[in-house]
Parts: sequence; C-alpha cells; structure tokens
Amino acid sequence: MTDHISENTILRLARYLRVLNKLRSLGFVKVFSNNLGDAIGVTPAVVRKDFSTIQIHGNKRGGYAIDHLIEEISRILGKRSDQPVVIAGCGRIGTALMEYTEFSKEGIQIVAGFDSDPERLEPEGDIPVLDISRLPDFVVENQIRVGIISVPDSAAAAVFESMMQAGIRGFLNFTTVELKCAGRCPDSVCEHECVVHNVNISLEIENLFYLVHLKNRLQSS
Repeated sequence: MTDHISENTILRLARYLRVLNKLRSLGFVKVFSNNLGDAIGVTPAVVRKDFSTIQIHGNKRGGYAIDHLIEEISRILGKRSDQPVVIAGCGRIGTALMEYTEFSKEGIQIVAGFDSDPERLEPEGDIPVLDISRLPDFVVENQIRVGIISVPDSAAAAVFESMMQAGIRGFLNFTTVELKCAGRCPDSVCEHECVVHNVNISLEIENLFYLVHLKNRLQSS
C-alpha cells in the first residue's frame, strides 16, 4: 500500500503518530480530525484524506479510535517497538544526536556510532563508538537498515558507499555533499531501493533568512 502513498503523506502520518502517542499517554481514547489538524498545522480535510488513503474511516460524532490509528499508522510506516540506527561520524553533530534523549520516546534507538578518530572511540560506552572500519560488519550482523552520516565532507561519498553496500537503505545525510546513491540513480532512489534525505543546515538557515526578509518586505509594501 505504501507504494501509492506520497512522501508528503508519509511525513504527515509520522507527525500524526507522534501526536497520537502523546494523546494516548494522557489517557485519551478518541480524537477528531480537527484536533490532529490543529496539532500539525493542516486542515481537517487533509487529515481525513490522509486517513482515507490508508483505508481508515472515522465518523463525525465519534471521531477516530486512537489505539486503532496508532496500530494502522505504525503498520503503514513499518514501525517496530525498537528501530535501530547507526551514526557514521561522531563529531559535534553525531554526538548531539547520540545524546538526544527524545529518540527513545519515538521508538528510535541509536545503537552505535562510528568514527576514524581514535580519541573519539568508546567501545564500552552506553552507545559504543567504534572504528569506522567495523561499520559494515556491524550493519550486517545487526540488520541495520537506517544510518546517519555526519562525517567530514571529504569522507561522505566513501562512507555512504560502504554503508549502502553493507545493507543500509535509508540515509539521513548531514554533510554538505548531496548524496544520490553514488551517482548511479536519479531522485535519490537506487536499484537497491535506497532513500536519501540530504539535510544542509546552512542552506536551511539561509532559506529562513530569505523567507523572513520576503515576508517583511511584503508586509511593508
């Protein structure tokens, strides 16, 4: 079914799921489309359309059962109780991600970090930091499917290739190098069905400055 769901819908489903888990933790059992829409910044019509896409239908008076929504959205997103992720590059960004405690609340577990700097290695740490040369074997042995890349730009392509060959199929790339499956395929999707999300923090901040400037200019005109 996910083959027919747009990427934007998938992203919204993930946001719905986060809200639903919080509502359930507060003791709620029902939710309405306007509640979810307000929570993530979309209209109730968009919420209803998204749920209709995955064959979930509520009613105007009773709304949606939260447990059912969580079960179905989790199934669509392929979420398990524990989703292991590895990080290649344990500098400032990598370390910050490893120390981010909110991941565990979302069912995401950083199981290991990898680096080439001997001073950063901590094999016995709560989250072990291992030599980058051990990454392929670790990925295979632990069946890791998702990885984060935060290495220096000069190493990005080689680390990406190594991770992909080891079996990782989902990548979050924090380098400024735009990775597209080593250039072998368009649109960041390769013959191995890899998916790459390139996150250029500097570019995102520049875009924010531009949008703020544009908004101010329109308001003053």
